[in-house]
Amino acid sequence: MSSSNTTTISSVGAPSRRNTELALLVFAVLIPVLAYANVGLAVEGELPAGMLGYGLGLGLLAAIAHIVVRKAAPYADPLMLPLVTLLNGLGLVLIWRLDQSPRLLRQAAGQHISNSSAPTQLFYSAVGVALFLAVLLLLKDHRILQRYTYISMVVALVLLIAPIFFPEKFGAKIWITIGGFSIQPAEFAKIIIAVFFAGYLMVKRDALALASRRFMGLYLPRGRDLGPIIVVWAMSLLILVFETDLGTSLLFFGMFVVMLYVATERTSWIVFGLLMSAVGAAVVGSIEPHVNQRVQAWLHPFQVFETGQGTEQIAQSLFAFGSGGIFGTGLGQGNSDLIGFAAKADFILGTVGEELGLAGMMGFLLLYGLLIERGVRTALAARDPFGKLLAIGLSAAFAIQVFVVTGGVTGLIPLTGMNMPFIAQGGSSVIANWALVAVLLRISDTARRPAPTPAPSTDAEMTQVVRP
Repeated sequence: MSSSNTTTISSVGAPSRRNTELALLVFAVLIPVLAYANVGLAVEGELPAGMLGYGLGLGLLAAIAHIVVRKAAPYADPLMLPLVTLLNGLGLVLIWRLDQSPRLLRQAAGQHISNSSAPTQLFYSAVGVALFLAVLLLLKDHRILQRYTYISMVVALVLLIAPIFFPEKFGAKIWITIGGFSIQPAEFAKIIIAVFFAGYLMVKRDALALASRRFMGLYLPRGRDLGPIIVVWAMSLLILVFETDLGTSLLFFGMFVVMLYVATERTSWIVFGLLMSAVGAAVVGSIEPHVNQRVQAWLHPFQVFETGQGTEQIAQSLFAFGSGGIFGTGLGQGNSDLIGFAAKADFILGTVGEELGLAGMMGFLLLYGLLIERGVRTALAARDPFGKLLAIGLSAAFAIQVFVVTGGVTGLIPLTGMNMPFIAQGGSSVIANWALVAVLLRISDTARRPAPTPAPSTDAEMTQVVRP
């Protein structure tokens, strides 16, 4: 008597988690809608007339993005899209809240300009989602980008250099302005330069990891291997000198140092990077007037009230944080609009700190921290070196931008003039960051997608016969 048992060999991959993403998206849309209603009740004493349209618009964008992710990247990380939808939605609420400020309304009327920034920002958000969808649909495999390593370097350099030839705004040359249209190319350059760094370091990582000698517990790199970091350091200083753009300079150099450390696993590169950035910032800060003004405003934020010279933005921001306390004054019930036009840009965190308090501020930073953590998790899960470096580079760029903006408005470091991702007013920033998230989702989808099962060659390999 004999019996047989036949089993088919198959691989079981990770679940797609798209239903989890959909459930989280519902909350990511409802929370900003409730915040919108809260602002309307606080400012006008009634529900705002545009609440339904705002909710439908944000929900439609989220639904379209979810459908495309479900079809084009079914195994992508389920948290990234809800997180950016929530941040973008809350950012629109904060901008609309500042639009309702009586002071800003009077200022806009006196200057004969429109103060309705929220509808414009919603339009830019829609463009950002459209670019997000285009990246997911057209970029079938992130490894294709490796073919364009040096082309991406040229494109990134063109984007970084181009603002030099256009007039400065607010003391910095970071915009390309044609007619009434302006764009901040550095926001897009950070994605393209990450592609170059990932492709370059993947090829050169072995040479850069070699050390000639050990000093005080650090493996010192060889002299000829210092070339790449010196070149990037010099380029970041040139950006700082000719464009007086401290934020882009820090972002550009910091991202390279992080990716270099990940590629080589040498702590010495971090030490050299910090020393070189400190030396460069100290030298340029002492000779470049605009950068020096930012440093002096950081060192003496309240001196403007004594001398009448300088900017009071940092002082007003600190007042806003102090007024907010632990739980804040409530949405629509603060005075952060005293910061002026910058209240909607890099100082929008002042509104968060005053009206939502320390608890709300920690909530926003937690959302950013979760998004960065998912990016790092994607880098760890990536199956190819290029994908690992690209994911960590994009995550590092996002983290550095959040840090320098938060540090600037809280007085931890000098102001950089960068926008807070997703929540601050700025078309270039929101569009570029949606594209950045799309690339991370593509890498995540490739990393979590089940590996194909090799086809068996014989019947013996397809079945397993068990005999007693």
